[in-house]
Amino acid sequence: MRKINKGAEPPSLSAWKRANPQCRYKDLSFDVRQGIRSSCVTEQFSLCAYCCTEIANSNTSCHNEHVEAQSLAGGRTLDHTNIVASCNSAKSCGEAHDSQGLPLTPLMDECESELKFYLSGRVEGQTDRAKESIRVLNLGDTHHNNRALIETRKQFVDTLIYMQGATPEDITLLDDEFLQMITEDISTPQDGKLLPFSPVLVNILRDLLAA
Repeated sequence: MRKINKGAEPPSLSAWKRANPQCRYKDLSFDVRQGIRSSCVTEQFSLCAYCCTEIANSNTSCHNEHVEAQSLAGGRTLDHTNIVASCNSAKSCGEAHDSQGLPLTPLMDECESELKFYLSGRVEGQTDRAKESIRVLNLGDTHHNNRALIETRKQFVDTLIYMQGATPEDITLLDDEFLQMITEDISTPQDGKLLPFSPVLVNILRDLLAA
């Protein structure tokens, strides 16, 4: 996960809420829903809120995801600060979340420190709430749980390392100055976007720098 800083809600949603004060998310028109998706994708630099895979098209590659599930927080279904863009994976992220509670979310600063990623592609929770959120979202703590995501994550992280002129085998041997340079480079959006899974590599590099 990467911390998401929510901005103002889309004007189309604000106008709709004023015109329909008694309605809920299920009553929204397609256009207003699309406006929410587009706003969230922009805030997230075109990455899924949970796994950080690329959201290539806000029309087809993602859905509006309520961090606090609609069934658990009926009064927040139209709260823009409770909505993020999730990828459409059938076995993880928003689809896996469904109506379960989520104790650690990408709206919290701690999401960047309580999840620990490895070059193998695996993720591990550093706190009980992180472990529970990994389970709920099926983010790949073991190959048994989500081999596909672990392998995809590893492939993209390897590619990001190669793009920096290094290899996955020697990344742990690089000096702190070079690691910091890589961290700053892949943390900087280009044309409003971050590279897929770049926050995962940032997490790995920060751990190396702290060692």
